[in-house]
Amino acid sequence: MQNKIKPFVKWAGGKGSLLNQLEKFYPLELQNGKIDCYIEPFVGGGAVLIDILQSYKVKEVYAFDINLELINSYNVIKNHVDELIANLKLLEREYLCMEKENRKEYFYKIRKNYNVHKLAKDEMSVQKAVEFIFLNRTCFNGLYRVNKKGDFNVPMGNYKNPTICDEENLRGLSNLIKNVNFQYGDYRTSEKYIKKNTFVYFDPPYRPLNVTSGFTSYTKEDFDDEAQKELASYYRELNKNNVKVMLSNSNPKNTNKDDFFFENIYGGFNINKVYAKRMINANSKGRGEISELLITNYKTQNSYNGEIKCIEGNTILNPIASN
Repeated sequence: MQNKIKPFVKWAGGKGSLLNQLEKFYPLELQNGKIDCYIEPFVGGGAVLIDILQSYKVKEVYAFDINLELINSYNVIKNHVDELIANLKLLEREYLCMEKENRKEYFYKIRKNYNVHKLAKDEMSVQKAVEFIFLNRTCFNGLYRVNKKGDFNVPMGNYKNPTICDEENLRGLSNLIKNVNFQYGDYRTSEKYIKKNTFVYFDPPYRPLNVTSGFTSYTKEDFDDEAQKELASYYRELNKNNVKVMLSNSNPKNTNKDDFFFENIYGGFNINKVYAKRMINANSKGRGEISELLITNYKTQNSYNGEIKCIEGNTILNPIASN
């Protein structure tokens, strides 16, 4: 059996572990071959994108993100995978042969160079993609975080033998995304590509469950409650155009049962629960399996499984069994 292709980066809030739950809520039109266009306005690590590309035939696919270095890396994998792999292998050989202190010096030298040389909007840089992947594979917890200046500031991780160049996966991913149009831009950049028979999946930065769990800065811009409300308005615009829309976000009720933020801004849509192993905060008691919200503007075969509970208006909260 051919190995499944995986995301090439670790990403905060990545959906790899949730795919067996999320795919139950894909629109039936996708499964029946009636979706002509698939769009991800917050592509991130791309777990759902990769899953759909491996499972369904879609004529047009678009992916967007406001992380310019991430979009550059996708385009380099798509168009220059041989050069990328050759450079990553070189870094991997050098890094793995070093002692800890030398590795530390090497890591921070690459991080400094990565921050000094900024990408232009329409530039494609193999070297930048090499540094991006190297830092992701060797930094603490594989996080991608920047400060207000846009500088990557995650410290070095403590890995004995990190896989810096996963050649087989990179080549598989390169072939898989040949027909995907990757663009730098926020979610509204996707609007002009949305038409009849389109499926849009939103995976925005999650609303923090508390002040210590907030992680919305994988770019220098924050995604606060006002940004969440603006996204909800865009969601409603798409709904009026008969577009199939699915959106993921945190469930505030993990920490505050009286928080109806998402019920208020997505009232009238189907709000389902899926379950993920996430860290709510630094305290070990705040770790474990917690629920996340999956909001759709359509019904699926799984839309009314399990307990059905009306919260406000027509909104349905539908928990499904944890896998």
